[in-house]
Amino acid sequence: MKKIYGAMILLLTTVLFVSVSYAEEEVTTNDGAITINIYYSGKKGNAKKFVKEMEKSGTADAVRKEKGNIRYEYFYPSNSKDTVLLIDSWESQQALDVHHASPMMGKIAELRNKYDLHMKVERYVEDINGIPKSDDKFIKK
Repeated sequence: MKKIYGAMILLLTTVLFVSVSYAEEEVTTNDGAITINIYYSGKKGNAKKFVKEMEKSGTADAVRKEKGNIRYEYFYPSNSKDTVLLIDSWESQQALDVHHASPMMGKIAELRNKYDLHMKVERYVEDINGIPKSDDKFIKK
């Protein structure tokens, strides 16, 4: 009886490991473009001060010049004076991984800490089929 339970546990562990490994691989091997929306929030205008320093220091421009970067642009939501939206787009997960491993991320993290910013992050992957024809009637070109 112990051999049967042992075999079942081994089988379940193997299935679980393979499932988790496969799920992790699915997330990190996207071949299409990736867009990350980062909402930076801080008190007393700190999110806007962060953006100003990112731009003035040349850090934002350096990100824009990285291989694989498609877009790195800040916006100010009309419904929150203490929030800034960063739209950050990359050609692939690989390009994003290279960016995350760069020394520039240390500078960005340092500035986030300096301004005590909190983040809400949304991640989107490219729809390789594009906009459906049924949506055309809602889009003025």
